[in-house]
Amino acid sequence: MPAATGADTGGAGSGLAQLPGQTFYVSDQTSAAQQLVALRGQGRTAEADALLKIAAQPSSQWLGDEAAGGIAENVSRRAAAADRTPVFVAYNIPHRDCGLYSAGGAADAAAYRAWITGLAEALGDRKAWVVLEPDAIAHTLDTCGGGARSEVSAERYGLLAFAVQELKKRPQVRVYLDAGNPGWAQDPSAMAEALRKSGIGVADGFAVNVSNFYDTGRNVAYGGGLSAALGGKPFVIDTSRNGNGPLSGEAWCNPPGRALGEPPTNNTGRPGVDAYLWIKNPGESDGECGRGEPRAGEFWLPYALGLARASA
Repeated sequence: MPAATGADTGGAGSGLAQLPGQTFYVSDQTSAAQQLVALRGQGRTAEADALLKIAAQPSSQWLGDEAAGGIAENVSRRAAAADRTPVFVAYNIPHRDCGLYSAGGAADAAAYRAWITGLAEALGDRKAWVVLEPDAIAHTLDTCGGGARSEVSAERYGLLAFAVQELKKRPQVRVYLDAGNPGWAQDPSAMAEALRKSGIGVADGFAVNVSNFYDTGRNVAYGGGLSAALGGKPFVIDTSRNGNGPLSGEAWCNPPGRALGEPPTNNTGRPGVDAYLWIKNPGESDGECGRGEPRAGEFWLPYALGLARASA
């Protein structure tokens, strides 16, 4: 699931500009932007033009290692200079992704608390939106976490609540707890309760469909149900790859024939939906799914071009 965590240092020569009327920051150091430079340098104009559909849109900066603080400070400063808001994904919870495709995370609870505190300090008084720990809550409700009442899940809820509180000490940081997706086999009432235990009362809202493909209408219905159970909490939707909807309920790992979804915006026209975001960076692999794909988070040009060419 995670995207690359390279610092946004500028100077890539991609010629990307901030979009008129856009709230969110377009970085010239995403995987797509860097690949765009390479394609132009090789004279591969048609591919570069297609990839520009991805590179020119604001997408998220994933943070998942000890360099996170420096990256967050760098990106947020550059975004502030451009009068734009960066979107970050904090992805370092202990036992991340149940040890599967995106295994890793902080060594223990103490290490995670220190990491989150450092991230919050790095953001300072600058604007930022943070999507907090994709899949972390949903996994507490399946066999990975041993169920919502297990000690593992209880520790995770505490860590997430701590993360929300630390990040919200920063006056211009908005925090959205991840709430899975419409196709995850879970009881919505159980998800709502898990979100409460994880600090949703302090957070600005929750996120749905991160790194998945469910169409926007279905996400609005799913998120709306959770919102009603949570006293009207708003939510954001990952539209990065949902233009054609899912291939099937089980096909989450680099499914073919998918397309880019609605561009990122905080003007969704839907009550309760704070934004459409490209949380998953389009073109970055979901993992090694048995068809020769690169590891999770690595950029895969053929898949990126497929997403771009299939989009409206």
